[in-house]
Amino acid sequence: MRANRRAQRAARPSSHRRRTRFRGRRPILVLLISAFLLVGVCAATGIAWDPFTAEAHQERSAPAPAGPPPAGPTATPAPSRSAGPEATDEAVPREEADQGAQRPTGALPFDLPAPAVLRSGSAGRKLVFAHYFTPYPLSLDNASADVDYYTRNYLDPAGENGKHQRYGGLLRDRPLPVTPGSGDWESANLRQEVRTARDAGIDGFTLDLLSLSGSNWDRARLLMSAAHAVDPAFKVMLMPDMTALTSEDPAVLADALAALGAYPAAHRLADGRLVVSPFKAEARSADWWSRVLECLKTRHGIRAALVPLFLDFDANHAAFAPISYGFSEWGTRSYVGQEGATADVRRAHAAGKVWMQPVSVQDSRPNQGVYDEAGNTATLRATWAHAIDDGADWVQLTTWNDYSEGTQFAPSLHNGYTYLDLSSYYLTRFKTGSPPPIVRDTLYLTARTQFTAAGPTGGQSLLMSPRKGSAAPRDTVEVLSFLTEPATVRTTVGSVQDAHEAPAGLHCALLPLRPGTLSARVLRDGRAAAEVALPYRVGRSARVQDLQYYGATSGRK
Repeated sequence: MRANRRAQRAARPSSHRRRTRFRGRRPILVLLISAFLLVGVCAATGIAWDPFTAEAHQERSAPAPAGPPPAGPTATPAPSRSAGPEATDEAVPREEADQGAQRPTGALPFDLPAPAVLRSGSAGRKLVFAHYFTPYPLSLDNASADVDYYTRNYLDPAGENGKHQRYGGLLRDRPLPVTPGSGDWESANLRQEVRTARDAGIDGFTLDLLSLSGSNWDRARLLMSAAHAVDPAFKVMLMPDMTALTSEDPAVLADALAALGAYPAAHRLADGRLVVSPFKAEARSADWWSRVLECLKTRHGIRAALVPLFLDFDANHAAFAPISYGFSEWGTRSYVGQEGATADVRRAHAAGKVWMQPVSVQDSRPNQGVYDEAGNTATLRATWAHAIDDGADWVQLTTWNDYSEGTQFAPSLHNGYTYLDLSSYYLTRFKTGSPPPIVRDTLYLTARTQFTAAGPTGGQSLLMSPRKGSAAPRDTVEVLSFLTEPATVRTTVGSVQDAHEAPAGLHCALLPLRPGTLSARVLRDGRAAAEVALPYRVGRSARVQDLQYYGATSGRK
């Protein structure tokens, strides 16, 4: 199934673009040194893009990971297809004492409102979901991180009997390691992911349904139970992945949606309609989807609201308008070419539909030989700005945990909480309508650990190239400062030390990337107020090509 999904994604028009016109829209665990960073003024969106013609790279499909062997003897089997939601909910204890918990004080530059505040009034009408990809949970085999499946098979180029050798390994990053658990460790890990998302201000997950049986289906059902157990207000929107689901029978999909829709966590509108948001909805005709909706109604007594997510919004929204409650699209992963998002929101609203805006960090796909230039956090900031300024109704973070595409917001080994914490700031703006006050100095540091032109030394034969329409590759360090008052920010980038003056509020400084360590600190009245260091060195060479941006924040140790 995953091979089908990746093969079809690779065949899209350049990037995740669904338009024919250009839209304004090492792999092993390492403990390294800290200390380093940057200076300059923010040209975060000022690099011109350079048309790229290596279409052959974009058309390569991604090999499918074989997946780990069945879990060990401590694992609790996933519920069978016939088991109802009541049975699975009883297996996962309700965590009443966990309601309303927030992340540690001091992690963010502002005070994040409690979930109940973000879910009430006008803020509650602005919904934020994160795209959950079932192949990459916190743990695949309940083993220690130094020997688990991620480390042995996905991060190691020789993993899975060498099937990923050509592109240097399937993944470049992984979820933050978790301690092996006892009992139903899979459910416990899923509950942890729900808590992490909830405590960041996220309203729910969009659940990518890659299959209607097997491990991905079982994990989807466990997630439905985990969400309700942690927080009954945390919702899961069903997203059948039409690049992977192959049945031509609408009733087959309707039956599966009804099974998941019976879980209390399934996202429904205020009028009770079950929300269904298919990925690449245009893979089936509007008439086919009408039959799915009819099957849900006549066979299961379920009224549904369709919110199709398109890869080509221009070509398909008109045909789907009569049967749709809202629209969405997958979006692009570079900070240039985002302007078309404004027109999309307007067209959706003109048609009386809600709009779910994609917000992204970056995209880097070793097994497809392609990446987008994200410009440090420029893409994250640009896509959030469109969601806020253009009046989107809902947001989808794309993605929570698709590590094979390097698009993860979830806390990871190489990024910590950097991108999730930043999104909490923009999420609060999106929901409340105004920037939250900065109450503590906080720095965010992002950079690659290798230069874009560096050739890998490990024998990797398939190299990533920029996607057509992406911003031009750049080698930069970014210091994003959130300050309560103006201050001096001192930076170290390799052997170069410098300083710049930063105003109160949000400020971005870009510096040239250099080999060595990276760090930054805030100085005010001769005293350090905040400091951050990237725990990975920048090298002149690397064993495998890794073009993801790494991140660190002064708010977390």
